[in-house]
Amino acid sequence: MNPLAAIGRLTLNLFETIGQVAVFAFVGLAHAVRPPFFWRNYARHMVEIGYLSLPVVALTTLFSGMVLALQSYSGFSRFSAEGAVAMVVVLSITRELAPVLAGLMVAGRIGAAMAAEIGTMRVTEQIDALEALSTNPYSYLVAPRLVAGLLMMPFLVLIGDIIGVLGGYIVGVYKLGFNASNYLTQTWDVLETEDVVSGLTKAAVYGFIVTLMGCYHGYHSTGGAQGVGRATTQAVVSSAILILIANYFVTELFFAR
Repeated sequence: MNPLAAIGRLTLNLFETIGQVAVFAFVGLAHAVRPPFFWRNYARHMVEIGYLSLPVVALTTLFSGMVLALQSYSGFSRFSAEGAVAMVVVLSITRELAPVLAGLMVAGRIGAAMAAEIGTMRVTEQIDALEALSTNPYSYLVAPRLVAGLLMMPFLVLIGDIIGVLGGYIVGVYKLGFNASNYLTQTWDVLETEDVVSGLTKAAVYGFIVTLMGCYHGYHSTGGAQGVGRATTQAVVSSAILILIANYFVTELFFAR
């Protein structure tokens, strides 16, 4: 096999997939701003993403904040800079850890479920039945999920920010012996609006990515149960990769000097 031909074929396939995903996203968003609106579907997916995902995001950010405080204290004590623990915890949680960890958790929980549900509907011809009943599947299946991901992920991450900082506070005050008032003062003094806004912007981007990948891979799944399983795996893996790629570009947008 000619290696150049293989590379060229892979490149063409990559650009073809990017084009298909872009068109899918555009059509899905276009149906989110024009009737008909299936409000019960919007409410259902907002509850699934914003409320039912809360326990896993809360646990993840709580223990991340606790570990971060311990690790920061261990490292900073080598050059007598233990006082920077509160600053490191709040900036790391709000800028990076809460949005990225929440995005990955929601990708595993919600993205996989969306791909499996829509994929099952595709292979059992339920989507064809929707079209036969004059119900547009983009309005019924895709648009509510995209909007829910876009709106509810910032809500999840905002709560994750608070819980993550609380985890650092618990370890800092009750295990490492920091003064509670000083710890809170340092946390509040170093935190700026830009830190929180950048994290919430990332959350909205990740929410869109997770729901888009779940819908796209489920909608195009083929091959029965095996195809649904493949679509589920692809939705989670592609979401995780795109989240990490998007993380760099959003960080560059806010903090590049």
